[in-house]
Amino acid sequence: MRYRNLGASGLVVSEIGFGNWLTHDTRDVAQECVRTAVRAGVTLFNTAAAWGRGAAEESLARGLVGTPRDDVVISTGVHWPRENGQEPGGLSRKSLFASLHGSLRRLDTDHVDLFHLLRFDYRTPLEETFVALSDLVRQGKVHYVATSEWTAAQIQEAAGLAERHRVPLVGNQPQYSMLWRVPESQVIPACERLGIGQLAAVSLAQGVLAGRYADGVFPAGSRAAGGELSRALVWPLLHHDLLTRIEPLRGIAAACGLTMAQLALAWVLQNPLVATVVVGASRPEQVLENAGAAGVALDLDVLGQIDQLLGSFVQTDPRLTFTPPQYRATDPLPL
Repeated sequence: MRYRNLGASGLVVSEIGFGNWLTHDTRDVAQECVRTAVRAGVTLFNTAAAWGRGAAEESLARGLVGTPRDDVVISTGVHWPRENGQEPGGLSRKSLFASLHGSLRRLDTDHVDLFHLLRFDYRTPLEETFVALSDLVRQGKVHYVATSEWTAAQIQEAAGLAERHRVPLVGNQPQYSMLWRVPESQVIPACERLGIGQLAAVSLAQGVLAGRYADGVFPAGSRAAGGELSRALVWPLLHHDLLTRIEPLRGIAAACGLTMAQLALAWVLQNPLVATVVVGASRPEQVLENAGAAGVALDLDVLGQIDQLLGSFVQTDPRLTFTPPQYRATDPLPL
């Protein structure tokens, strides 16, 4: 395993992080995945209060039993908007305190190393959010703060408030992969100027870039063959022409001595502004495979082959950053 500083901060994280968004519901396997990650040198463990209504945090805590607390970086998040707008608190002071205290209880710890603001909250003044975060930082319950899927303008505004209220805003978590390069033109450059590092997510494109769906087959246990949420995430990517373009990546990966998943993760890590790639796993073997992407250097000709192969399927439009203004402070509350 290799390690990098998160932005300009002194927080060091493993190049491969472990996230348990959709892989926390099989209790024994989920815990073994966490333990395997620890043995592989993974130090960053990413979860959120909303995932499984707290079950993901409880699962992570069980998996980390016996691991010294100071050996790991625990990241959890607050504010996961629902599609119908029925979000009770967002990033209000009340919501931040309630969410964090619930997370601390479920994670069985007295602090989180990294507190993620998972989406921008259009109904709460940003000043209120950062005053509350400042209090949580002074209390020692939060060590660092990160945004997730915020636009460059939103991050810039947050950075000014973070400096004013002495909140260590050091990270941002964008979707970022060979196919999804949306943050490259605005978000990542803005973060570089501000000393904010990237915790890349969805870098395997729901398993598509790992070659899970060759020939349109949905393997048992894959997201395309899973529950409603899993299917909704991956099915838009199961375009025949895209899968046809992705399959030759297997040969490129093999020539580099890598699996397709390792190639996809290593591609993200070629960007020096990315501190870690957060990736889940449904089996311990996948954890070890993912860890094998750390420290891999890809030649320029390999990167060129990937660009040529994926061509027009690569998304770059910064307007695709996920920040839907479902409601604003002046809007009536949804009934």
